[in-house]
Order: sequence, then C-alpha cells, then structure tokens
Amino acid sequence: MNPEEDVLHVEGGKPLNGTIKVRGAKNFVSKAMVAALLAPGKSVLKNVPEIRDVHVVSDLLRLHGVEVDVDGANGIVTIDASHVQLADVADVDTLSGSSRIPILFSGPLVHRLGEAFIPALGGCNIGGRPIDFHLETLRKLGATVDKEHKDGIHITAPNGLHGAKIHLPYPSVGATEQTLLAAVLAEGKTELSGAATEPEIMDLVCVLQKMGAIISVDVDRTFRIEGVKELSGYTHTSLTDRIEAASWASAALATHGDIFVKGATQPEMITFLNVFRKVGGKFEVTDKGIRFWHPGGDLKPVAIETDVHPGFMTDWQQPLVVALTQANGLSIVHETVYENRFGFTKPLVQMGATIQLYRECLGSLPCRFQQRNYKHSAVIFGPTPLTGRDIDVPDLRGGFSHLIAALAASGPSDVHGISLIDRGYADFRGKLAALGADFD
Repeated sequence: MNPEEDVLHVEGGKPLNGTIKVRGAKNFVSKAMVAALLAPGKSVLKNVPEIRDVHVVSDLLRLHGVEVDVDGANGIVTIDASHVQLADVADVDTLSGSSRIPILFSGPLVHRLGEAFIPALGGCNIGGRPIDFHLETLRKLGATVDKEHKDGIHITAPNGLHGAKIHLPYPSVGATEQTLLAAVLAEGKTELSGAATEPEIMDLVCVLQKMGAIISVDVDRTFRIEGVKELSGYTHTSLTDRIEAASWASAALATHGDIFVKGATQPEMITFLNVFRKVGGKFEVTDKGIRFWHPGGDLKPVAIETDVHPGFMTDWQQPLVVALTQANGLSIVHETVYENRFGFTKPLVQMGATIQLYRECLGSLPCRFQQRNYKHSAVIFGPTPLTGRDIDVPDLRGGFSHLIAALAASGPSDVHGISLIDRGYADFRGKLAALGADFD
C-alpha cells in the first residue's frame, strides 16, 4: 500500500450521528472457513464481513487446493474443499505473517492429508499468545510435532488422531478451537475441560454439528466430542461481530453522538451493555439492531476487569477507555487477558488524557499477571479535553481506539497505519462517512 494511502486525516470535535450495519464476527468467520477443510464438498457461509482477514484465509485455503468464491457485496463465501493438497511452503510463509490462522489448519489437514505444515505466525502485538497449548493438544490427540523443521513446524499423525482427555490451564479461545477442529474426526471420545465458551466458539460448535459432528457442552466449561468417521459441508449464517458493535457504541459515547448499529444483537453484548449504562450511555435494543447514544450531561467513572466470556471482553476495553477519558472522575481498568494491552494509551496521554499505568492488580479477579512486572492496570482521570495530533496505529483494536480519539478531539489528527484497522472493521471509512465524520 502507498504510505500516503495508509494515513487518515481527521478533523475532530464533531458528533457521530447516523446508521451503520455490522456483519459477521471476525473471530468466528475465519474459523468457520477453516472448518470447511474438514469435509470434501461445498460449504456456504453467510453474513461475512468485507475484511482483510477473510481474504487472507481465502488465499490460504486456495494454496491448499480449495476453491473459494468471495461475494463481498452480499457477504457470502462459498468453499469447495473436495480436492485438498499440501501447499508450497514458501507460499504459505508469504501469507502467514498476515494472520495467526495457519495453526488452526493443523487438525483438518492432518485428517485430510496425513500431515500439515505451520509457518511462523503473525497477528497483533498485544502480548504473548503462545502456540504451546495448540501443539500440546495435537500431541495428546496423537500427532507428532516436529518443531526443528527449518521452515516452521511439521505435524504428522502416523497412526491417525485419537480421542484424549485435555485440560486447558487457561480458557484459551485458540486452543479450544484447535481441539474442536482436530477432535471431531479423531477416533474415540475427547474430553476438553477448562475450555473457552465465547459466543464465537459456540457458533463454531453449531457449524461443526451441522457438518455431522457430535459435541456436547457442560456448564463447567467442558466439551465432550465423540469422533465421527466423516463430515459434510455446511450452510451457516454468522453471528454478528459484538466487538465491532461495541466499538461503534464507544465512538458514540466519546463523540457525544447517536449511532444505530444494524445487526447488533443483545445476548452476546449483555456484559458490555451493563457497563455502557453504568458509564451513562443510553441504548435501545430493537429487532434490527441496537441504538447507542450520549444523552448529554456528565459520564460516570467505572471500574472494569476484563475476563473470558461471560466477563467483560478484552477487545471491548480499548475503545471504551477513550470514552472514559471524558467521564467525570476516576475510572479503573484491570486487564487480565493480555499483558501488553495498554500500549495504545500513550498517544491518548499525548492528546491530553490523564492515564496512569500500574503493575499491580487493581481489581479482585484472579490474575495471571500478578507480580510479573506487566503494566496491566490503568487509572483514567477525567474529563480531559483531547487535542488532535499525529498517531501511529499499534494494533487492530488500539488503532480503532486512536481513530475514536481523533474523532473526539478538537483540531486535526493524522492517523498512520490505518490498513491494520481493515483487518477487523469492514468499510470503516464508508461507515465514518455515513456518520458524518470529517476526514480524508
């Protein structure tokens, strides 16, 4: 991309008002596309957002001989995985820096081809996201993992994959997805305890069940998977992206705006909606979406601790922190999911926000980062006026948060590296235009 095209010039200080539409969840759609690898035949995924991750996964699937048709205008992806083949190592490596998805190809490729190759992994720099859980899961299911391969990780299963008892010490979304995708065709029964139960995970379970899998879910975060001999293609409509919906809600709050988010659904957002109301935001749930607005007057400070589902989602906190800089008093955010998620606050401070980071756990939740020297708690004092400036986007969610800050600030801002935002926010420029934002 031309460096000049990777910059958005924003004139802030104007409320965002209007209607936008949010499609399927980034954190589900890419995984459902990988699931199609498990079955020879055709799968159809609907309500797909026009984001870069969809095209990265499409290209990765094509490298493995899969036919993929992306109808971006109508949000439909058709996948035919009748003929799967090993991809060229160099080609996969070229794409892998754009996504962390390749590790999830492991189980499906081992089932279909007897082996898989996983190159170096990309993704946002927000803290450690080790693939050890993934590899350990595959080993327990009977895979042989060669980490000494010169170009990456080579995975084989000479005797096929077999059911096993697997316990995750932390409810990792990625490791849960890995286990589901690998266990559905494994011989025998797999018990996965300590699993993640995010709505996107449950939608993946629905896809796999449509394909012919047998998966039961206990209330204590335990999945029980009975391996089947074969699976078939699916037709499925993705759940809405609750992260994008909440991001626009925070934008309405920070800019004193009024945004109707078509497609947003209440059940996946209950925890966010509670906090939004406590801060002083107003919302109205309808059959077609959720309207979010700033009712005027002072916003209220809150104390938040991020957590795995059904707690307050880590991806919700960054956009909301921008709104909290305008709340009247002291807000506290304790991040318990990623240790390095507050790097995005530095530009906010440079814009005029008062935010102090701490290594201590400023909350009551059990936290993996206690006494580990990570600045994972933030204290935000407001309200403080924000002034526009040059900003470099650090990661996907932090980048959208900086965009919100630029829109809320008085004066001009140049937001650099906005192509990162394209990974998870479909047509955000078009949506900004629909909301009356002043940018070019």
